[in-house]
Amino acid sequence: MLTTDRYVKIMQLLEEKQSIKIQDAMEVTKASESTIRRDLTDLESQGKLVRIHGGATVLERKLQECSVKEKSTKNLQEKIKIAQVAANLVHEGDCLFLDAGTTTLQMIPYLKEKEVVVVTNGLSHVEALMKNGISTYLTGGYMKEKTGALVGVQAVQSIHHYRFDKCFLGANGFHVKLGYTTPDPEEAMVKKTAANHALQTYVLADQSKKSKISFAKVLDLQEATLITEELPQDEIKRFTKETTVKVAEQ
Repeated sequence: MLTTDRYVKIMQLLEEKQSIKIQDAMEVTKASESTIRRDLTDLESQGKLVRIHGGATVLERKLQECSVKEKSTKNLQEKIKIAQVAANLVHEGDCLFLDAGTTTLQMIPYLKEKEVVVVTNGLSHVEALMKNGISTYLTGGYMKEKTGALVGVQAVQSIHHYRFDKCFLGANGFHVKLGYTTPDPEEAMVKKTAANHALQTYVLADQSKKSKISFAKVLDLQEATLITEELPQDEIKRFTKETTVKVAEQ
């Protein structure tokens, strides 16, 4: 069976079942396990499915977004470990952009001894920044009710007045070919603008964001260093071919 024909069979099976095992794909294509593994990797890189342990599942292109309260309880320990790795990259006297988000929020307690200056568009960050005595500037803009992020023209315009040593962003998805994405185009523009005004940009994303794709593109994978959890070696190799990856070890 030709490669393209196998792809069609696999996608038809996935559409029918929503989630498939490698064995399922082997049966419908009469191909070997190694061939199916390679096919699934290729299809994932094309943004057509998401690899999971032992198989694949359908790709969700999300417009909806969880609230800060909903996000803050998900993968909390993983977020803290990622935040610690990120905070260790900050040097005394750095000027930082901290994106609105629950993983960047976890960085704040680890910055209090470093005499840094922070610009943020995250209203949920303000209390923690004040509590830790960190010099803080807040962007203007429209407040998103669900996430407490400031977005829009005013937020973007205010960022143009700053230059950052380091920019730390969150993302709803990171994909080896399709980059970093988020559901809201306005929030994507704020993130991109901050990255464009920074010497170094980092995206903090736990494993649940891997190969997920949201509506609005933020950056190509190569435009930021990815800070994430431990991934299988084959996946780490795929991502390190495209960008620098820093891993928060368990």
